[in-house]
Amino acid sequence: MKLAAEPQSNHLDSYQKKVVASTTAGFGLENMDIMFLSFALSSIIAQLGLTGTQAGMISTITNIGMLIGGIFFGILADRVGRIKTFTYTIFIFAVATGAMYFANNLTTVYICRFLAGIGGGGEYGIGMTVLAESFSKSKLGRISSWVGMAGQMGAIVATVLAALIIPTLGWHALFLFGVIPVFIIFFIRRHLKESDSFIKSSNEKNGSIKELFETPKIAYQTVALMIMAIVQIAGYFGLMNWLPTIMQKQLNLTVSSSTWMIATILGMCAGMFTFGMILDKLGPRLAFGIFLVFSAIGVYVLTLPTNMASLIVVGAVVGYFSNGMFAGYGAVVSHLYPTEIRATANNVIMNTGRCIGGFSSLVIGWILDNHNVMTVMIFISTLYIISLIAMLSISNLRQKNYRQF
Repeated sequence: MKLAAEPQSNHLDSYQKKVVASTTAGFGLENMDIMFLSFALSSIIAQLGLTGTQAGMISTITNIGMLIGGIFFGILADRVGRIKTFTYTIFIFAVATGAMYFANNLTTVYICRFLAGIGGGGEYGIGMTVLAESFSKSKLGRISSWVGMAGQMGAIVATVLAALIIPTLGWHALFLFGVIPVFIIFFIRRHLKESDSFIKSSNEKNGSIKELFETPKIAYQTVALMIMAIVQIAGYFGLMNWLPTIMQKQLNLTVSSSTWMIATILGMCAGMFTFGMILDKLGPRLAFGIFLVFSAIGVYVLTLPTNMASLIVVGAVVGYFSNGMFAGYGAVVSHLYPTEIRATANNVIMNTGRCIGGFSSLVIGWILDNHNVMTVMIFISTLYIISLIAMLSISNLRQKNYRQF
């Protein structure tokens, strides 16, 4: 496999273009599938007569599936190969999403979403690992940002499809579009191959979770990165699920959630693009430091809008900082851990974040029931400060050209 050209070159060779095409398509369509549930949830609740607790468990079960799938497929990718395992994960989440077409009871919904979570949870770390082993460190931040932006584009596609399909054909039909990623498998199997670094490490002890905690220093690094991932996901869910409703209620605005979401997603895409360049140029400490500080401040800015237009602008700005960092985690983790446990590290760290951080919506709901909006702002801001402290304490990030153990 060809590795990156000289770090200063912006040219991608033919193989790298195929890697980018495969991973961006995979992440974009995966995020599209995941967002289908958000748009279909109210229809599912109405048709199946679900309680709030039963409906909330759908997302919880999905997150649990992501953690389990992330661990299992991360280990598998480090042991038997990234490319084969990558296609397995795509197949599982695509078929499980499409199977929601046949879900006419709560048990079937739970099973389908659990399986979709297993596949989706496994894909992230493997895709980021394939990128890391196809590009030089000096390019990976920018390349990773493209993948993150593709995920947000998938969310916009889901928004459009939901608006067109659910009112006319119903929520079941929407999930049939979830099988589209299956077609990516044929391209990946034909055009991608294992990296030289993976082949050379095949005689090592690959795919061991124990290696993530082998020494106190490595264990601390792993836990600190998990904390950062938890905050990242918690901030995202808090922003997307609750803040539009909070702002509309507090300011008596009529902005629709779809308008807010699209504006925020576009802000996130711009943030990812910028973050990737800063990461490559200035290193992880400055890149994460800048975005975490402005994220901590940004939640308070959400109290400033006085009309619909200003709320949309502020939402885009907050989205720029709060989720601009997302793609950077895969780039950083991929260079902090050696080849033999790279996919395992990516999947365990990020899916721990998904599983635990996903509960932020419940926490924010409880805060609103018992306190006030400012308490929510303080809670979210404090999370970003905790993430900043965790990031600054990781010794291997204290230089621009951070190293792996």
